[in-house]
Amino acid sequence: MKKILCIVIALMMLLSMTACGGEQPKSGVEDGVLTVGMECAYAPYNWMQNDDANGAVPIANVPGSYANGYDVMMAKKICEANGWKLEVKKLDWDSLVPAVQTGEIDCAIAGQSMTADRDKVVDFAGPYIYASIVCLVQKDSPLAAAKGISELTGSCTSQRGTIWYDTCLPQIKGATIQSAADDAGAMLMAVSSGTCDFVCTDMPTAQGAVITYPNLMILDFSNSQDNFNVSAEEINIGISVREGNKTLLDAMNKVLSPMNADSFNALMAQAVAIQPIEE
Repeated sequence: MKKILCIVIALMMLLSMTACGGEQPKSGVEDGVLTVGMECAYAPYNWMQNDDANGAVPIANVPGSYANGYDVMMAKKICEANGWKLEVKKLDWDSLVPAVQTGEIDCAIAGQSMTADRDKVVDFAGPYIYASIVCLVQKDSPLAAAKGISELTGSCTSQRGTIWYDTCLPQIKGATIQSAADDAGAMLMAVSSGTCDFVCTDMPTAQGAVITYPNLMILDFSNSQDNFNVSAEEINIGISVREGNKTLLDAMNKVLSPMNADSFNALMAQAVAIQPIEE
């Protein structure tokens, strides 16, 4: 009887362990809801609007407001492929990585460059777009004829906590770097209003900016030797997830890996086409 009892107990323990194992999240998203952080103020990557037009989704922590843009489109694509529901949270730029680290959000899909410094504290899925570095100036500025960064002079700024401000602007020898803008909107307003002579940003942001601010134009030095010196990782835009969440990382990369620059750019073009004219 003791032997039989031991066998029964052992079987029950085995079944219990199997059941517990079956309850473990297989997707890296425990509740079936992918909680995504973004600024909701960084068109065409992401923005906030007051209705669900063009497929916008509610912002969980801003009742009555909706998020849309390239990041939302990409988040929806990832959720659809994995059978998850999507939840968007509006967070300040500087809060995104800490929110990933603490588990407040599952990931940040927010136009983040896959820099070595960020890679030390989060893992990155992607890239989910490639974003070359450009400048924005007013159309009637003398700088509009610049053919390279060595021809840029005057005052400049960019968004705080970006490679644009920390890595790119210091490479312009003839420029006076102002204090960093708190967000992309403040950066764009600075150059549009004439508070500074030019700003540094990435191509998608610039493409959206010239729609919102028609007095601006893009300076793209990609085909010149007189260009910004940045690594491939710095122009690769990725999705940050908590370190060690390999299951979530793999699930996202499974969606992203079949895509290429053409498919990324086609989706970004859709976002640019529907972004609000005024922010």
